[in-house]
Amino acid sequence: MACRLNQARKTLEPCTIVIFGASGDLTARKLIPAFYHLFKEKQIPSEFRIIGFARREKTDDSWRAELREGLNQFSRTKPVDDAVWTEFAKHISYCRGDFSELPAYQELSRMIGAFTDEALRKNRLYYLATSPSQFAEVVEMLHAAELLNKGDLPGQQRIVVEKPFGHDLASAKQLNTDLTRYAHERQIFRIDHYLGKETVQNILMFRFSNSIFERLWNRDSVDHVQITVSESLGVGSRGGYYEEAGALRDMVQNHLLQVLSLVAMEPPVNLEAEAIRDEKVKMLKSIRPLTPADVAKHVVRGQYFAGTVGGKLCPGYRQEAKVKPDSDVETYAALKLFVDNWRWAGVPFYLRTGKYLPMSASEVRIQFRPSPNVLFAVQSDTKLDPNALTLRLQPDEGISVRFNGKVPGVSTSVRPVRMWFSYNTEFGAYTPEAYERLLLEAMAGDATLFIRRDEVETAWGIVDSVREGWAGKPLTNREFYSAGTWGPVASEDLLAQRGHVWHDPQPTK
Repeated sequence: MACRLNQARKTLEPCTIVIFGASGDLTARKLIPAFYHLFKEKQIPSEFRIIGFARREKTDDSWRAELREGLNQFSRTKPVDDAVWTEFAKHISYCRGDFSELPAYQELSRMIGAFTDEALRKNRLYYLATSPSQFAEVVEMLHAAELLNKGDLPGQQRIVVEKPFGHDLASAKQLNTDLTRYAHERQIFRIDHYLGKETVQNILMFRFSNSIFERLWNRDSVDHVQITVSESLGVGSRGGYYEEAGALRDMVQNHLLQVLSLVAMEPPVNLEAEAIRDEKVKMLKSIRPLTPADVAKHVVRGQYFAGTVGGKLCPGYRQEAKVKPDSDVETYAALKLFVDNWRWAGVPFYLRTGKYLPMSASEVRIQFRPSPNVLFAVQSDTKLDPNALTLRLQPDEGISVRFNGKVPGVSTSVRPVRMWFSYNTEFGAYTPEAYERLLLEAMAGDATLFIRRDEVETAWGIVDSVREGWAGKPLTNREFYSAGTWGPVASEDLLAQRGHVWHDPQPTK
């Protein structure tokens, strides 16, 4: 994926971007700041238009004022450049309408048709920053207003769909059916912002451009793999959403399985979008199916109770707003998965994610097989640690290699040491926001960083099998954990089955 950065990017044509759900938090917090920075850095054509579509009554000027206020808060560069904003704001307008009202879409069509630049009229990117329940309705109404067809209109019409994409396999399949009734699969861009992160994109570059590591990337050298995505925050105001989603649907189905697919996939035949996505799907389909009995042995859930995070007292999940007082929804999930293919046969992959853990971090740890401990067993003060390679995705992005070295002096003592590569040190602190890259790729029509239909359905199949194994089973005492700790005791038990332990992310500074 990251290798594509070295290829010549297609020249971007002028484009009209329509944001459905323009009054929502995502627009102000992520989308408009991303477009602003792309404009500031001259990454998008000078001719473009952004139209916000939402129910609330607003004028162009009032919406621009709201967006400017949000930009002051959420821009990654401060202060906001007044001159750049003034020019950028000229490209922004607003269309009021209900998502279910055809006349509103006809007004949108009139606005787009009034543009003098033909490319602005024919090239359109529809961003669905709405409730998932409205995705199908918006697409149907766009088709009814003759703003969307399966590729038989002049120019390019593309749809960007936010997560969650369904809440189980059945709903994901239905949503795919609803969307592809009016749009071709190649027009649909299912977004997972994790895939836009620079360090996530670099996983493939690191693996396949460095032969010394790629030759070790298999069952002969790797003992096990750990993927951790931890969050130091609780559910906060999202209690109602979390009661429906839980950690499994919110994080495992998308972020963790996406990272796993990049870590474990086979090399693609080329760097085109479909070749890369083919290999990701093959990897996900190679994950050993989980029966209810397997779920009991290989999957752990947890829920936080009151504790302290960063010196601050935090409430338990059951005390959060809009959460049932006897809820069994998981705020933590850990899985042991096996990939049944030639490369990874027998190697366990441990995935975990949770709320109110000690720190927010995302990392992949490749734990290599231990070397025979016969030469240095007597001389070493402690048992030699196996070598490990860690890909730190956030924060303090970088790559570290852990190996054993001799302690200076006359003794033959050996202890673990670390070699660390830091993105900020090597390349500078600038890293574009994930949404900047994803929006740019969507405008260019490059689907490499987006999720294909069969990919999302395969991931839901894995998650559904876990939920079936949990059905009707309340949380046990070993599945609760105090806020500010690294999860429930049951999670430690999961790794202890094979003599493994979790390696918790550590601050690097």
